[in-house]
Amino acid sequence: MDAERKYAVLLERLRATGGVAVAFSGGVDSSLLLMAAREALGDRVVAVIGRSPTYPVHEEVEAVALAGRLGVRVRIVETTEAGSAAWRANTPDRCYHCKQALVRRVRAAADEEGLSAVAEGSNADDAGTHRPGMRAVREGAALQPLLEVGLTKAEIRELARARGLPTWDRPSLACLASRIPYGEPITAERLARVERAEAAVRALGFRQVRVRDHGALARVEVEPEEIARFADPALRTAVSEALEVAGYTWSCLDLRGYRTGAMDEALPPSARAAEDRPGEPEAGHPPGRRPGRSGAARRRGGRRPGG
Repeated sequence: MDAERKYAVLLERLRATGGVAVAFSGGVDSSLLLMAAREALGDRVVAVIGRSPTYPVHEEVEAVALAGRLGVRVRIVETTEAGSAAWRANTPDRCYHCKQALVRRVRAAADEEGLSAVAEGSNADDAGTHRPGMRAVREGAALQPLLEVGLTKAEIRELARARGLPTWDRPSLACLASRIPYGEPITAERLARVERAEAAVRALGFRQVRVRDHGALARVEVEPEEIARFADPALRTAVSEALEVAGYTWSCLDLRGYRTGAMDEALPPSARAAEDRPGEPEAGHPPGRRPGRSGAARRRGGRRPGG
């Protein structure tokens, strides 16, 4: 199927839910999902935004504004992953604990709104990669409509651009905890330092930025085509000074440039295996449907959340 046909199937699946709470980050994936849910269900949709120390404040503000532009009500929920010792320990399955906390809060919001289904924005490109959060999504019986209809990231951007979504070319988002190497504890101070540092580097004109937090050292990733800008001594000085103000003693440029999952590169191949690829839901819990509730859609055709 081409992208438009997949979008038509997406609308059919969303209509079948009767009502849905969308885990909304404001990225291109969840934005297209929210737009489709609004088109399919009208007022029977709510955008649920998780407020977390791993979610930059400016992204929450932008997400609220976009939901308003789409005519969708917003619920902001406080997430609870920071209270989990397992999450703070920052093991390779950290994302499982974070996503588990988020899905539970979105499910609670859906219950309060009288909505039978929960959905999040994983796409077809997410299948088979190191994404422990996938398991939490399945356990929480959340729908993954974009993945289920086979929409890739490129197709999602194409559809979003055609529909005038301002996020169609927005750089990929990821929680701030992904900047801290596995095995090193996640603290509010480190997350805040990363947020300050990335905001400062973006303010110097870089579109996609990751500041990987290695203690006193900041390892900066920008898009490969922008690495050449660092030949300018004045720019190097400005970046270095901005990172010092943010809280780092030293800084360096990653010569490979920005790429998703950079921290996963330190894991052995066995730990990067796709143990989280989509599969069967936990016993008795059809995806998207809470036991004992009626009217929620069942997953068809199988093949997540993201954005």
